[in-house]
Amino acid sequence: MVEDIKTKVVKAKKASIELSSVSEETKNRALEAMANALDKERQAILDANSKDLEAAVELKKKGKLTQALVDRLKVNNSKIDGMIAGIRDVIKLKDPVGDTLSTLELDNDLILYQLSCPIGLIGVIFESRPDVVPQVMSLCLKSGNATIFKGGSEARESNRTIFEILVKAIEATEGMPEGAFQLMETREEIMDLLSLDAYVDLLIPRGSNEFVKFIQENTKIPVLGHTSGICHIYVDEYADLNTAWKVCFDAKVQYPAVCNAIETLLV
Repeated sequence: MVEDIKTKVVKAKKASIELSSVSEETKNRALEAMANALDKERQAILDANSKDLEAAVELKKKGKLTQALVDRLKVNNSKIDGMIAGIRDVIKLKDPVGDTLSTLELDNDLILYQLSCPIGLIGVIFESRPDVVPQVMSLCLKSGNATIFKGGSEARESNRTIFEILVKAIEATEGMPEGAFQLMETREEIMDLLSLDAYVDLLIPRGSNEFVKFIQENTKIPVLGHTSGICHIYVDEYADLNTAWKVCFDAKVQYPAVCNAIETLLV
């Protein structure tokens, strides 16, 4: 199993070198191809998601899955519209690669520049939301980072279908390297990935505190972790109450199951 995941990781690591120097124009063409592919392949995504939902409902009946996770798993045409809009929003972002962050004159004609550059190969491990795949892939592509994904097993069909649609669109774009984006599908592969610190430059786990802590304690790879938090909105005495009402209502009612829906309102 280690060799199987290592093959994927090595391929992505090699592609990350080429991806880091791809022009902004080429990256934006790849992103537009991704958006168009999602629009074209809507039915394939919906069909795959229906299989995941059917299995998830059975898991919920057995008490193995919460309603919130079932809700996050669901993909419909509105969700696909959001995926497409999100990718096109990334196209509008300034290319972060090669941006001058700061300068320091050390001596006459000796100037130190701090430039932004890609991290390299990023491992992203996330929960049941299939829309994470286009979100992360588009951001990593724009910033020149290769990525290896592992989604929740409850979203396996959806993740695989969306991933394959996006990768096909990317690799069909002239100037884009092959193999920069890879997919893991088993829990065992995560354990194997944790040992590949010679190739993976950063891990980003999204899940419970216990899961993030487990990842941090079982790898030498740098981990961008998170802790638990309660999402607050604070409305002070100077707020425009009409605007505040709309913001507070939208922040909860639009999508109650999502992890960044508000939980506390302070007035």
